[in-house]
Amino acid sequence: MIARRLSADRGLTRLEWLESRHTFSFGDYHDPRFMGFRVLRVLNEDRVAPHSGFSPHFHRDMEILTVVLEGTLRHEDSTGASHDLGPGVVQRMTAGSGIVHSEINPSPVDPVHFLQIWILPERRGLSPAYEERPFAAGGEGESLAVLASPDAREGSVRIHQDATVYWARFPPGGRLVHTLDEGRYAWVQIAAGALDLGGVRLEAGDAAGILEEREVSIEATGAGADLLLFDLA
Repeated sequence: MIARRLSADRGLTRLEWLESRHTFSFGDYHDPRFMGFRVLRVLNEDRVAPHSGFSPHFHRDMEILTVVLEGTLRHEDSTGASHDLGPGVVQRMTAGSGIVHSEINPSPVDPVHFLQIWILPERRGLSPAYEERPFAAGGEGESLAVLASPDAREGSVRIHQDATVYWARFPPGGRLVHTLDEGRYAWVQIAAGALDLGGVRLEAGDAAGILEEREVSIEATGAGADLLLFDLA
């Protein structure tokens, strides 16, 4: 079964400096039908205005991934990490027993557009930690680049959960089939473009949960597509 989640149906936070679309319940947006998917708890698509951002705030007991789609995002946290993130880099922050961080757009003129992902950890009270790695765009729509995994395989960041996060950039007509092991589920989030997911059309901002399927067939339409795929227990 493929359960589509349309971009227009997501929650919305709009402030003078921020537009944030919430795939799952977050902040003031609450929908009991969308409290997460398996261990995937938050998937926000954020656009932050120049010289603006999230001032220092506290998190705990969450694996937090950030993928910048356009622009630059400056990250600082209480582990001492301080980095400017751009496209082609994935950041992992283990909030664990507690971490304070900020996310600021340092540009005086350009907005920053990024995805922030929260995954429930395998256990509470982990030591706070930070990691970032570059990632490839994928093999011309025939392979998925591993962004995050429990064993840090293929140069991915390590997350403390039985979940693998993939990225792919499809050229027009690019296609692949992703096989799910028995008892696994998938969530697909479209970052840009449009594609056909097992006969279901998805466009930028749309997503879909895949349940009780052993294969996920993906084919880019139009000018191609960028996507995240979450392979989850």
